[in-house]
Amino acid sequence: MKANHTDKYEESQRELAAGVLKQAEQDLRRFHGAAGTIERELYLDAYRWVMSNDCRWPFSFFKVCQLLNLVPEDVRQDLLGDLSLSMFSRWIRHCAQAVQRLQLLLPSVSRTPRRVQAAEPATLVHTLH
Repeated sequence: MKANHTDKYEESQRELAAGVLKQAEQDLRRFHGAAGTIERELYLDAYRWVMSNDCRWPFSFFKVCQLLNLVPEDVRQDLLGDLSLSMFSRWIRHCAQAVQRLQLLLPSVSRTPRRVQAAEPATLVHTLH
């Protein structure tokens, strides 16, 4: 019974850590370049959290990465590196990353070209009623 309780506790911590990271990502994107005082403060809070090397707090950036099995420098690059890109550029970058992951998942697909046989052109029959 205690093992089940521990598993639920650890899963809850991971879910909370994922939520904290997601909120930081949203704040960085939404309030990047914001002119308003409150919006700018939200951006700076998220930025400081991501850039902090402090590990004392349970949900510090490093602890969140540890809970989620992520490399902090990679996450920083993903979060902050994208801010200078336009929405279209970010979309292209994410598509390229998805293609790379797909290529890693499909190693069994043969890379040798297959011969394609030409199909007979279909004849169109027009009927008038």
